[in-house]
Amino acid sequence: QVQLVESGGGLVQPGGSLRLSCAASGTTIGIYVMGWYRQAPGKQRELVASITSGGQTNYADSVKGRFTISRDSAVNTVSLQMNSLKPEDTAVYYCKVVSNYRATYWGQGTQVTVSS
Repeated sequence: QVQLVESGGGLVQPGGSLRLSCAASGTTIGIYVMGWYRQAPGKQRELVASITSGGQTNYADSVKGRFTISRDSAVNTVSLQMNSLKPEDTAVYYCKVVSNYRATYWGQGTQVTVSS
């Protein structure tokens, strides 16, 4: 069973920055994809960014140029550097991991609020 522990959410003013981190433990299989999703009130959960074991990244159009995803496969962590934050980035952010056996795991979520 894979456990995901997220950290780094909080309240920030528009234009500010936050860094989210997610550490995965409990797997000996290896992880294929690590990523971040978000869900705002009344909206569906959506992909923010993902990164494969080969380093291929994918970003939502709304965050391109502002957010950067990175991964340390040696310790199974994924981070999301969020710059130039906007009020519309306010959401609960979830870490998602897909193992090499294509099993999917979700973190508990961390709140990001962008407000003056």
